[in-house]
Amino acid sequence: MKTEWLNPNRTRFAVFLLLLGLAQAAFAAMTIEVFGGAATRIPVSIVPFAGAPGPAQVISSVVGGDLNRSGQFRLVDASSVQPPPTDAGDVPFPAFKALGSDAAVIGRIVPLPDGRLEVRFRLMDVVKQTQIAGFNYTIVPAQLRATGHKIADVVYEKLTGIPGSFSTRIAYIIKHGKHYQLLVADSDGQDPQVVVNSVQPLISPAWSPDGTRIAYVSFENKKPVIYVQSLATGSRRVLANFKGSNSAPAWSPDGTRLAIVLSRDDGSQIYTIKADGSDVTRLTHGGNIDTEPAWSPDGKSLLFTSDRGGSPQIYRMDANGSDIKRVTFEGKYNVSPAWSPDGKSFAYIRRDAGRFQVALQNLDNGQVQVLTDTTHDESPSFAPNGSMIVYATEINGRGILATVSVDGKTRARLSDQAGDMREPAWGP
Repeated sequence: MKTEWLNPNRTRFAVFLLLLGLAQAAFAAMTIEVFGGAATRIPVSIVPFAGAPGPAQVISSVVGGDLNRSGQFRLVDASSVQPPPTDAGDVPFPAFKALGSDAAVIGRIVPLPDGRLEVRFRLMDVVKQTQIAGFNYTIVPAQLRATGHKIADVVYEKLTGIPGSFSTRIAYIIKHGKHYQLLVADSDGQDPQVVVNSVQPLISPAWSPDGTRIAYVSFENKKPVIYVQSLATGSRRVLANFKGSNSAPAWSPDGTRLAIVLSRDDGSQIYTIKADGSDVTRLTHGGNIDTEPAWSPDGKSLLFTSDRGGSPQIYRMDANGSDIKRVTFEGKYNVSPAWSPDGKSFAYIRRDAGRFQVALQNLDNGQVQVLTDTTHDESPSFAPNGSMIVYATEINGRGILATVSVDGKTRARLSDQAGDMREPAWGP
């Protein structure tokens, strides 16, 4: 749960969630804008799949959008290559080489008698004139977008050596008027699905490590209470409803415990609790504000935000609450830590000259890099492969989601006219 000394223009302590009830607005198409890119991008041609024009367009659009948004690829128009190749043996490698492509994505979609679709995909190395990868997927039409993300993951991994994260999901809050929704969408913000509707604020969504549950905070009982909800069944249960405030849930890497923030004893302090709501254990002590816990990938330590030094800064402690050390020293305001998947760095929000921006700090040498050029950033969250960070920001007075690469060179904005978007969390 966010506290009053966080971004004063956003009062992250207050509600930032998803609009309720206006289904047509909630499911409006997401607008995606991409800025920048890596210094050296891999040139790739995506040839429209043969067979079924409608489904083929969906596949091509998803794959191209994913690769473009990553900033690691330059899409090369191959419309001049005629006829478009669909099988590995049909690829005119000299034609693609003349266009400057290093790789080509080709394929075919075959309608099956039972209404399903067979998607045949091949990734071709233009330079070596060989096939890099090839898969056949048998799907129902509703799985077209998911299949496009899978193909993009394969292309990304084969050409960069890093697993793709396009098939993952993001959770976020959208607010419209006095209505809130917790949504789960594809990694590109498309195909949003409602998890929770509320006329009271919702905040702090957090994914379980297996991606089957989301913990979040609801004010429906006129106070912050932590719930855990199953995405498969829609059922939910109370995790923490103690005296005072219950907030900021964060799952341990093994999914057995959550770090939470309670004010039941004295001030906002960090505790752990088993996933079934038992065995509440206090980790921090004192009259200061300790909040926003984040587990290390190995589960041995946590980062958290505290004002124990007089201003909001980020600290690190062992998982049992011992050996607390301050880790941010640049500036007087640093909050909202998010651990990188490899455990070597963390993203956070720093305030500098009145600007709230996403920064990245190396844990070994303390080196800091500011990644964004916006001024109202909040809630950074890493992609599972560690290549991108999703965060919330404000453009022209409206809350949107955005992504930035960990080198700061590629940025994308995901906006929805439905309402203000807040508090993204990238799922596994």
